[in-house]
Amino acid sequence: MTMQSYKLTYFNMRGRAELSRYIFAYAGIAFEDRRVEWKDWPLIKKTFPLGKLPVLEVNGVPLIQSLAIARFLAKEAGLVGNSKLAEAQADALVDTLNDFTLLIPWREDNPQIKTQKIDMLFQSHAPKLLDHLQCHLGDREWLVGDSETWADLYCHVCFTTFSVLRPGFADHHPALCGLIDRVEAIPNVAKWIQSRPTTEF
Repeated sequence: MTMQSYKLTYFNMRGRAELSRYIFAYAGIAFEDRRVEWKDWPLIKKTFPLGKLPVLEVNGVPLIQSLAIARFLAKEAGLVGNSKLAEAQADALVDTLNDFTLLIPWREDNPQIKTQKIDMLFQSHAPKLLDHLQCHLGDREWLVGDSETWADLYCHVCFTTFSVLRPGFADHHPALCGLIDRVEAIPNVAKWIQSRPTTEF
């Protein structure tokens, strides 16, 4: 990667910035990990594009949208696949995982309704997602081709969060559990996971 300055601003949580943090860690690229506390957000919200996070500043130039940020970094880090088709496959897998995360009722205020929605999500949608991912993985070590891509990293990011909501949700998909273990064993990723701030999500 070229010598550039990177400043990633997001809340003090994994959330929608963690994939980008994984990519930074994987590539061994230094970046400023600016974490905004919720109590401070109303005071600075208007200073960010569309009043949303995450925002990545590359040499001072802002880039918005979490997956656009991660895709940019994945290209810089060589994590998009070794062909145009592989790149498209990785994109599709990332989008598939992201579609599922968007179904999680984060903004539901009623605890009972929230629990019901999460139960329904993991009973009805999660099995289809897991079957699709395991079928795509097959007997390979990585989701796309013969080396890791940002899709593998995002799978670990998502599964970490899914496991908080539904522990053991992937236990009946051993190939995927093996993939998660392999991602976590990547030295730079393992170092990040061990050293990052501890948050629930």
